[in-house]
Amino acid sequence: MTSKANKGTQLTTSLLRSLTIGLISAALVACATSPTGRKQLVLLPDSQLNEMGVASFTEMKADTPKSESSQATQKVQCVADHIISVLPDEYRKQAWEVVLFNDEQVNAFALPGYKIGVYTGLLEVADNQSQLAAVIGHEVGHVLARHGNERVSTQLATNQALSVGYQLAGADSATKSLIFQGLGLGAQFGIILPFSRTHESEADYIGLDLMAKAGFDPSESVTLWQNMAQKSGNSTTPEFLSTHPSPQTRIRDLQQAMPAPQKIYASLKANNKTAHCY
Repeated sequence: MTSKANKGTQLTTSLLRSLTIGLISAALVACATSPTGRKQLVLLPDSQLNEMGVASFTEMKADTPKSESSQATQKVQCVADHIISVLPDEYRKQAWEVVLFNDEQVNAFALPGYKIGVYTGLLEVADNQSQLAAVIGHEVGHVLARHGNERVSTQLATNQALSVGYQLAGADSATKSLIFQGLGLGAQFGIILPFSRTHESEADYIGLDLMAKAGFDPSESVTLWQNMAQKSGNSTTPEFLSTHPSPQTRIRDLQQAMPAPQKIYASLKANNKTAHCY
């Protein structure tokens, strides 16, 4: 006679198999490649993400006032313009909108639909034009790599696989509910969060390349994250529970990736072609 423990193990194995098959099937249907060559799951048309990005940006402009400092606004616009000038044609030729929001949070973002937002709080931490370029380049890197689409697609695929597995698992029971709660947590920590950290690291690499090509000193990206780490103090979330790599991991990875962008910047500097925003 099969024990309850064996039945639970068999049910878990069956559910995990259903989850895996669902995710693999989705990946085969909608496989794309990021600018760094990484395989991606992209289920939605870019036009839909662009519409969502425009709608979100419009809402942000309605909720958060713009900075009244024309000088700060011009600095941000100048840095963004330099980054945009080195994008691939399909992005460079778009009408990007750049807004400096009057908000003390230390942050910036770029959205599908060609929108860039910077908060005034970031200018208190980004000490110079190159550090600001590191942030804007990173955020634009998310757009170039279609990370928004990939995140939504991964969440959709994971939820769908769990839903299908739940329906196939038979009648509701306390054991079944506990198993699926565990699978949900496993998907969060095993799929969603690692993907988000991968996106952040990938955006760092793309941003490093963009800022160097745009004439900003890529080594300042390391100084920026040192500033960020100092400002955050001991309040950082453990990396395995965070959607972002730790500042220490970020700094190490940027330093390892530095030779190629530093060579690009050195060539521009030798020919007096570096950026001069402020």
